[in-house]
Amino acid sequence: MMMNTSKKPDYNVARGTVIKGKWHHKAYTVHNTLGYGATGTVYLAEGSEGLVALKISDDSMAITSEVNVLRHFSKVQGCLGPSLLDVDDWIFPGQGNVLHFYVMEYLKGNDFLSFISKNGDEWLSVLVLQLLSDLYRLHEEGWVFGDLKPDNLLVVGPPSRVRWLDVGGTTMKGRSIKEFTEFFDRGYWGMGSRKAEPSYDLFAVAMIMINSAYPHRFSKKGELGNHFPELVEAVQSAPSLKKYEKVIIKAIQGRFHNAQEMRQELIETISSQTVIKQSKPVDHSVPKPTPTSKTLKNARQLKRKADRRNRFRGVFETFLIAVFLLIAYFLYIAGHMM
Repeated sequence: MMMNTSKKPDYNVARGTVIKGKWHHKAYTVHNTLGYGATGTVYLAEGSEGLVALKISDDSMAITSEVNVLRHFSKVQGCLGPSLLDVDDWIFPGQGNVLHFYVMEYLKGNDFLSFISKNGDEWLSVLVLQLLSDLYRLHEEGWVFGDLKPDNLLVVGPPSRVRWLDVGGTTMKGRSIKEFTEFFDRGYWGMGSRKAEPSYDLFAVAMIMINSAYPHRFSKKGELGNHFPELVEAVQSAPSLKKYEKVIIKAIQGRFHNAQEMRQELIETISSQTVIKQSKPVDHSVPKPTPTSKTLKNARQLKRKADRRNRFRGVFETFLIAVFLLIAYFLYIAGHMM
């Protein structure tokens, strides 16, 4: 389970610590840290339900907001994010201050980029199609994911399926994006505002596709202006992205009205390339054998034998003609002497 590593907490919960809820009295034993989010830390813990992901923070407003998002996700058809299991407070030992936490379903799988690296580039389009379906449902419910990036995506299965992590950046439509990561933020590239709208997430989807070809990412050249040419160059320079160039560029430019429209165009792009591959003419002719040195040697020997036979045949035919003419000449002389 991958997390944003942008911020370390002001507190440390050691392995083996038992976190017991103040109100619900459920206990969770901490195993290890899964990652740091912008609003808190997520730990792998074990409770009565088995392994869980537990997010803890000293920011009650942030926790409340994320809990509301997860509760809303649970009402949306389909598995958008992890299931919410518990919400409570915890008195931090030795300090007495109250920390807030919520417990989620622990999703076990591979992070987005590692999965593609391990299984092949052809999985990029499959996972992006799934992601666009989920985004369309989220947008229809009035939310924008905001901090959309490979670190917040996990591939579980089989069957392989994209799931979302760390919903801390999820924002209601029309508001300002709460959290973002520069590489996936259109404002950073000078390609639009940070207003929470579907096109903001779709720009991030395009950048996730670019990130698959440039796993170490790259920075913009200079601070001011529109950096669109740099992104186009990156797409055109990566063989794995060339086939999706039209879709990626339209998403970067904000030309898709919704995630379903982008998904449909991606399907059409994949289908057209499949047709092109199938329509290539197949050469059914028997390939001509490539002559070896032994074959060439045998051919030269046969040619020399044929040449000798032809020369002998020519000499023999000349000899026969000479004998015939000589006999004809003697017969002609004998006839005149009689």
